[in-house]
Amino acid sequence: MGSGIAQIFATKGIEVRISSRNPEKSDALENIRKNLEIMAGEGAYPKDQIDVALSRITVSNDLDYVTKDADLIIENIPENMELKQNLFAQLDEVCREDTILASNTSVMSITEIASKAKNKDRIVGTHFWNPPYLIPLVEIVRTEFTSDEVVDDLFDFMKSMGKKPVKVAKDVPGFLANRLQHALWREAISIVENGIADPAAVDEAIKYSFGMRLPVLSPMENSDMVGTDLTLSIHDYILKHIESSTEPSPLLRKKVEDGDLGFKTGKGFQEWTDEDIKVSRERLVKYLIKVTKDIQ
Repeated sequence: MGSGIAQIFATKGIEVRISSRNPEKSDALENIRKNLEIMAGEGAYPKDQIDVALSRITVSNDLDYVTKDADLIIENIPENMELKQNLFAQLDEVCREDTILASNTSVMSITEIASKAKNKDRIVGTHFWNPPYLIPLVEIVRTEFTSDEVVDDLFDFMKSMGKKPVKVAKDVPGFLANRLQHALWREAISIVENGIADPAAVDEAIKYSFGMRLPVLSPMENSDMVGTDLTLSIHDYILKHIESSTEPSPLLRKKVEDGDLGFKTGKGFQEWTDEDIKVSRERLVKYLIKVTKDIQ
């Protein structure tokens, strides 16, 4: 995620410094080059600008150098609360007073992450989606301490970088998009678990029905389009039949216990050969390149 986020800014003319414990072993620049070469091959980035973009990125283990004069710092360390808290307390001490300090955590409380820092008003969440250089969304998550100025400045900056930022007004588990995504996943797994349809049918049903229109017609607009009265009637009938468990699916637990971890092991809800996995990953990247070109 760190190298993917660095790529976003470097391709937009911004000088980027990446903090790494072992710069010599870092594969950040190599990963960015590969990403840009794939994009260039699909006509989504000028091939003659790849080296120019890479020249704007420095990888260093000198935290003082990395943070010196930084306008924005985005943290991408492992999802360990104590590590994040200590890092933000340290950054709060060494950075300029007007430097915005952001976390790219996908699940952890930004408020809790900021708890050891003194200047909590400049700490904010910036949740990018993987791969960050292709998926436009950035969730800007405020805490009760985050200043309006920080949220507004970050929102405007992300827009200027070609992203699609949204403001999340409350620091809640899952923020915004992950809450929506995993509500769908819970129902999808429940349908399989209860024998209503097999995994392939679930995916086909989503891809070739409402999934096709989601980019241009999402739930709130769709509800207004069909009418809030019809939406209410449907919900009065169907919601009692939809999965509402607050615990992970027993089927999902068994998959993990049995070592059926999906792509990692070649079997999850479905079976996957090495070729299947390669095709799936390449299909996703090429699709994202195509649709983001249209968005931009």
